[in-house]
Amino acid sequence: MSLFKKKAPKYSAPPMPTAPPEEIQNHPTNGLDNNNGAQKSQLVFHCQQAQGSPLGLISGFSNVHELYQKIAECYDFPPDDILFCTLNTHKVDMKKLLGGQIGLEDFIFAHRKGRPKEIEIVKTEDALGLTITDNGAGYAFIKRIKEGSIVSRIPHIEVGDHIERLNGENVVGKRHYEVAKLLKEIPKGTTFTIRLVEPLKSGFGSIGPKSGSARSSKKQNYGSGKETLRFKANGQATIENEHDERSKAGIDKINGLLDSFMGINDSELATQMWDLSEGKANSMQLAEAIDNSDLQEFGFTDEFIIELWGVITDARSGRLS
Repeated sequence: MSLFKKKAPKYSAPPMPTAPPEEIQNHPTNGLDNNNGAQKSQLVFHCQQAQGSPLGLISGFSNVHELYQKIAECYDFPPDDILFCTLNTHKVDMKKLLGGQIGLEDFIFAHRKGRPKEIEIVKTEDALGLTITDNGAGYAFIKRIKEGSIVSRIPHIEVGDHIERLNGENVVGKRHYEVAKLLKEIPKGTTFTIRLVEPLKSGFGSIGPKSGSARSSKKQNYGSGKETLRFKANGQATIENEHDERSKAGIDKINGLLDSFMGINDSELATQMWDLSEGKANSMQLAEAIDNSDLQEFGFTDEFIIELWGVITDARSGRLS
């Protein structure tokens, strides 16, 4: 079972504006719950294709699959053409990757499939130096390449590349930790083939919002809102206040643990762990909470749980801020 359980008429996008609208529109009807679940409101988000396109407006989604569907309908291409989305930048910037939440003022850029490439690699070391993440809709891709590693010496492999096949085996639909495990299990000294699909590339240049324009004089940048649309594991989407600085520091550190222990990067998973720790007084209570949640399928080791609890207590006390 997947960890995150995750047609409207087509929209003809208007000509490119110089900046996104200043305010997110709110309307009286839709299916997104707010914090108390009592009211319903429609949220309209602004999107573009990362390689360059007219502005699009999307709404009425409650998970990543539905978000991709809405973007695909807006621009009339298949949803599985989207590799991942970034927030507030058209660049392949993994720090701006859309995970399990979107700020209410965030601007969404969709990165589509580009050129496929097949590369033969000799695994001369135990670790390849890759950190893997996924888009929540079946595509695992490279989030980080460790400097000095095997992969860093191969110029054709880049951050943002989708891992499609390993030695001919289709890995589309597998979670990031499953792909990371397959790569880790390749014996040292083995030659293997990896098929990647890079994001579609095109000159975007200065297309898009300009902070100095008259239209944006009131709000000098976008994506700075304090409320967030959060995608829940149960398929619901809720509007929540942003985490405070201590929580953010804890979540970032937990993500670092996931990288070092499992070779994956997943801000939403790290956020789930942080939220599960609320009200827990020790590592045993935290381990029990994880075992009784969807996270139990990861099979975290005792060593990982102890390190995780150390991060949480450090963050609570402000030692990470």
